[in-house]
Amino acid sequence: MEQLLKGGLMMIPLALCSVVAAVVAFERLLALRRSQVVPSKIAEVAELARPDRDLSVAIEVCARNPGVFSNILRVGLESAKLPWEQAREAVLEAGRQETPHLERNLVWLETVAGVAPLLGLLGTVLGMIKTFASIASMGLGDPQVLSAGISEAMVTTATGLGIGIPALIFYNLLSARAEHLVIEIEQRVSRMLAGWKPVSDSNGDA
Repeated sequence: MEQLLKGGLMMIPLALCSVVAAVVAFERLLALRRSQVVPSKIAEVAELARPDRDLSVAIEVCARNPGVFSNILRVGLESAKLPWEQAREAVLEAGRQETPHLERNLVWLETVAGVAPLLGLLGTVLGMIKTFASIASMGLGDPQVLSAGISEAMVTTATGLGIGIPALIFYNLLSARAEHLVIEIEQRVSRMLAGWKPVSDSNGDA
């Protein structure tokens, strides 16, 4: 802590960056759990749903378990009685609106990953400016003054990198997890819609 305090005023925005990165990473780690995004109960509904069945119970299950997957599925179930192309378009539109929620707040991790090292570099520059100002006013006779400026420069650089590198790692990991979940949701919904497609349409496409 004593070493961190030597970093000067630039440690304040760096501390804010560390808090933002930690909160966002923790929140996304919880939100992007597979059991949270693709619950087994909702996945079972997608497997069993058929347009010729009573879908009111399935729609109610989705409504009681809101989420990206269940919201998309509910739109599909509510559109099941429509012509297949219209139902498909409704599901695609729901997917375009819902899937970006999986990447919510990740932009803050990306921002911290880019900004924190720059703030550290700015602290380095300010520390060196202080050092050279001390040399200009008092000469080289007081090594303590010189070491204070150099210490401030090195502490902010190390802190900025120490915040930015983990933020970048978590951003990449969480982005990959979100993308994987989007692909899984698309595959499950596509299989459901493929099972609904009229036989005549399937033969025509073939």
